[in-house]
Formats: sequence, structure tokens, C-alpha cells
Amino acid sequence: MQWSLLATLLHVVVAVIFVAGLVGRWILLTRAARAEHVETSFLLTQAASPFERLVILFSQLVLPTGLLAAWARGYPWIGFGTPWIVLAIVLSLSVLPLVYFVLVPRGKVFEAAMNDARQRGSWTAELRAAFADPVVALARRWELVAVALVLTLMVLKPSF
Repeated sequence: MQWSLLATLLHVVVAVIFVAGLVGRWILLTRAARAEHVETSFLLTQAASPFERLVILFSQLVLPTGLLAAWARGYPWIGFGTPWIVLAIVLSLSVLPLVYFVLVPRGKVFEAAMNDARQRGSWTAELRAAFADPVVALARRWELVAVALVLTLMVLKPSF
């Protein structure tokens, strides 16, 4: 098997696992937000943790394996000169500030609200607000849109 095919296969496998993590996390957190009992909600958020770990780990591997695959297939170094690769890189990197400035800090707020609600044994206004946080919702939506756009670019490889 050719080196370029192995590099491409590696990149595709990494991307599929990353997307599986995103989808699994999204499904479980959506169900957690709709749960009737706070303990059920907590258990669903705990079930989402392995998917979150997949997202964290494989999001860090998608770009390097993509660059490796592009190099192995003979595309210009780091995609410069290949606009769809540059756009895919920009879209991928656009999620990073959201992780560090939105998702991580607000995740700590969410965790505190969940712990408080569990101690009380019922939903609290803070936990409902944490689940409904519009900034987190927007960040998560952009994450999904960016990934969908990158996947589209990977498949279509447009020459604009």
C-alpha cells in the first residue's frame, strides 16, 4: 500500500472518531438538559465524558494528520497554494478560542451548578441557566458548523 494512502486513511479514521465524539457528546448532553430528575441529568453528563475525551484527543490529531496526508499526496507544504486546505485549516483553528475562552470557563460554572443541584436533590435555576447558556450553545453550534464545512472541503476538494 502506498504511503499517501496510509496517511490519508489515518487522517480519515481520526476525523471519523472525532466526529463520533462530537455527535455522542451532543446527543447525551441534549438528553441531560431535558432529563426530569437532576440525578438522571448528572448520569447522562457523566456518560458524555468518554465522548468529550474523544473530542479533546482527536481534535488535536485531525490537523496534524491532515497536513501529513496532504504532504504525502503531494499538495504544497501546509496547503499554501491549495485554497481548500487553507480554508479547512482556518475553520479548524477558529474553534480553538471558543474552547479556551468559552467552553472551559463556562464548563466550570456548569460543573458547580450541577454539584449544587445534586446536593439539593433537584433542579436549580443556576443549572437550568448553565444548560441554556446561549454563548455555550453558539460555540457548540459553530464547532459543528466548522466541522461540517471542513468535512465538505475534504470530500469535495474544490478548486476555487
